[in-house]
Amino acid sequence: MDLIVKIAWLSLAAVHAMPAAVLFVPSMTQTLYGVAADGTIGVLLIHRGALFLALLVAALFAMFDPDARKVISLLIAISVIGFLLVYARAGKPEGALRTIAIADLVALLPLALVCFDAWWK
Repeated sequence: MDLIVKIAWLSLAAVHAMPAAVLFVPSMTQTLYGVAADGTIGVLLIHRGALFLALLVAALFAMFDPDARKVISLLIAISVIGFLLVYARAGKPEGALRTIAIADLVALLPLALVCFDAWWK
């Protein structure tokens, strides 16, 4: 079971890798979100990349530190579920946001596993 939980944490880190990459390759804001990197929204999206990098690092940390898993599972849940709620409230728009929503929907399975492991094991 421990290997499966570690793989689940790794998959949650992977879900956050692409948006985190925007921090290092700002031009990806155009590819991922259809927004130029040099405008106000682009700057906010690049900063969002830093926050996603923090979540990615936290998920990797949780792979190896069971004591950190409760709080990190909560952070990841806020990220994943929070986006899905915001996306649904916005009327499920087409385009880049739909791709993010699909990735977050897929992430619900490993998220459920790590939450179960962290909170109810």
